[in-house]
Amino acid sequence: MLYADLILPVPLYGLFTYAIPPQMEGVAQRGMRALVPFGRNKNHVGIIARIHDQKPEGYEVKELAQLLDAQPILLDSQLRLWDWIADYYMSPIGEVYKAAMPAALKAEEGYKPKTETYIRLTQPFQNEQALHIALDMLARASKQQAAFISYLELSHWDSVFDGSPVEEVTREELMNASGATLPTINQLVKRGLLETYEVEVGRLNHGGEPHFENIKKLSEPQQEAYNQILFSFLKKNVTLLHGVTSSGKTEIYIHLIKRELDMHRQVLYLLPEIALTVQMMDRLRNVFGDRLGIYHSKYSDDERAEIWQKQLSANPYDIILGARSAVFLPFQNLGLIIVDEEHETSYKQQDPMPRYHARSTAIILAQLARANDQSSIINSQSEPRVLLGTATPSLESYYNAKTGKYGLVELKTRHQGIEMPEIQVVDTKDLQHRKMMCGPFSPLLLARVREALERGEQAILFQNRRGWAPMVECKQCGWVPHCEHCDVSLTLHRTLNMLSCHYCGNTYRIPTECPACGSKELQGRGYGTEKIEDQIRDILPEARIARMDLDTTRTRNAYERIISDFAAGRTNLLIGTQMISKGLDFDRVSVVGILNADGMLNQPDFRAYEHAFMMMSQVSGRAGRKNKRGLVILQTKSPDLSVIQQVVRNDYTGLYKNLIAERQAFHYPPYYRLIYVYLKHKSDSLVNTAGIEMGTRLRQWFGTRVLGPDKPSVAKVKALCIRKLVLKIENGLDLKKTREYLLLAQQQMMQDKRYSSLQIYYDVDPL
Repeated sequence: MLYADLILPVPLYGLFTYAIPPQMEGVAQRGMRALVPFGRNKNHVGIIARIHDQKPEGYEVKELAQLLDAQPILLDSQLRLWDWIADYYMSPIGEVYKAAMPAALKAEEGYKPKTETYIRLTQPFQNEQALHIALDMLARASKQQAAFISYLELSHWDSVFDGSPVEEVTREELMNASGATLPTINQLVKRGLLETYEVEVGRLNHGGEPHFENIKKLSEPQQEAYNQILFSFLKKNVTLLHGVTSSGKTEIYIHLIKRELDMHRQVLYLLPEIALTVQMMDRLRNVFGDRLGIYHSKYSDDERAEIWQKQLSANPYDIILGARSAVFLPFQNLGLIIVDEEHETSYKQQDPMPRYHARSTAIILAQLARANDQSSIINSQSEPRVLLGTATPSLESYYNAKTGKYGLVELKTRHQGIEMPEIQVVDTKDLQHRKMMCGPFSPLLLARVREALERGEQAILFQNRRGWAPMVECKQCGWVPHCEHCDVSLTLHRTLNMLSCHYCGNTYRIPTECPACGSKELQGRGYGTEKIEDQIRDILPEARIARMDLDTTRTRNAYERIISDFAAGRTNLLIGTQMISKGLDFDRVSVVGILNADGMLNQPDFRAYEHAFMMMSQVSGRAGRKNKRGLVILQTKSPDLSVIQQVVRNDYTGLYKNLIAERQAFHYPPYYRLIYVYLKHKSDSLVNTAGIEMGTRLRQWFGTRVLGPDKPSVAKVKALCIRKLVLKIENGLDLKKTREYLLLAQQQMMQDKRYSSLQIYYDVDPL
């Protein structure tokens, strides 16, 4: 009798063995999905990982109930990549399965087309006169009027009568942009002003025929970098392209992609943010047409399932552009992986498991994908190459490049001789002392933004906090509302008129009085993007403002609309969080304001200065993209800090030298590997006891390499109390053995009945 070991989507370590019934013998293959019974009255869709003839001992083996595929849905290299992720990041392989595959492929019924609700003007109101009548009708219904006006702005009806096309608007997008509730939108529909219609989503995009004639000729520095990359690829599997902002790295990528296509090989192009894929999609479609596929989490599940199926077909996409989850797609003949903005922390999955890093995973994928290419001779030259591109490399990648593990190519000048932006530092501590600040804005910043807008140029304001205010405080006694389930203060969102926890997502009503002292003087403290937008509207009423943060980009269309409106000049002042700092390319941005550098610098994290430098340098790089030197106003209370001066001078090398010496002295990456061990339980005293016991067990093997347990800065999330142990492993120590000891300690802990509901999990190479 034959048996199959299956991966099931459950949070348990190991595989599950089932008998293959006679009618499925010779048909069942590794990589196929099978429906299997699991537990009491439950079925799961599992993946066949291994077929063998060794009967398990000690329990009754159940049979496969049904095979769901005629051909394997996972390539051998994908299954081996899953094994590596599960092993390296210490995650049950079932959690890798859940993260890797679209939900539609994990369900026994397959996937069905989904629809999304859109909003449009009803026919009688599609003229200028009728629109004025509609606005008059809504004069006494302020919420409905605000939502209606918001729809007109989103759909560009104000410019339709000048010949511009109407933009389609989803109902969710309208609610998100206007802050209107569903009943408000329904009232507008009931009154006959708006109507809803359904659009099928999840269809694959068609980009038309490729237009290789649109590939631009490389400049001399770009051509030199391109040649150096190809030469580096002869010797190294991974090469780092360190090119300053606006140096034209994307054009080099396009030439490299065309080279792979000429050799009939596929390319995976990774970006850290969905916002970036929107702009990059247009640039790549302009050249590669329908040979390009897009894959990220804002696409519907049906669409992701279809792209997966297409990549297994005889006619797959040659290029996949996507966020970190795109590393899980099947590639039949992969030649190149580009990891753009490789320094970005967004490449690291935080929650849930597996806590993988897409950059590291891409490098392993390249090693494993060679086996899929049956047409090539198996040698080191046929292994796909990985190009890491960035203006501000992560310390680990730069260290690997400087020590010879990776190749290194540098591009030190901006394209077409554009100068790096001028960065002026403003001492906000001094201005506050002299009462010269206008809220979060310095006089210099306001003057330069106003001048830029008057010249017909654009400006960006960067504040890495969303919402109205990071906290609410009682003016009399200092009481601050906290989340009931998490150890954090609540963020005030004025548009939604509620307090929100940014850890568990719970929302609360805004209190009318302080429960501690009864005072009605409650005020928001600090500035989020929402408050910045509100205040700048009062100061610069002529500005056409857009805000880009998690609150305004909950739909895929929202990203596209905000970026296209700003690129086309329909808006001229963009306010946003870190998502606006990453590689977006706008021609008319002449001024960038960094409102509060200290919020990034004063983090309790050994990487704080590295991340702050990257963020400030990247957002500064948005200024002066074409034909003109840009200006950056950097506001800080600590202008004399070395990292601030390094940002001003664009001195990455100076930053690297400072930080790398600290990392070596205090046993941090890249000289040591970190593994964080987290313990969670509802009882604070129990999790504290468990943390001490776990630390004691680990010190038997690792000695002083174990630090803690300590309470993390946020010590309670979703009603679970947390303790954290830090394990520092020097390079060269056996990582496989390390993981075995950690899992052994966990098994020993779980044998104690007190810890039956204790959660233990790991974050390997944390960020």
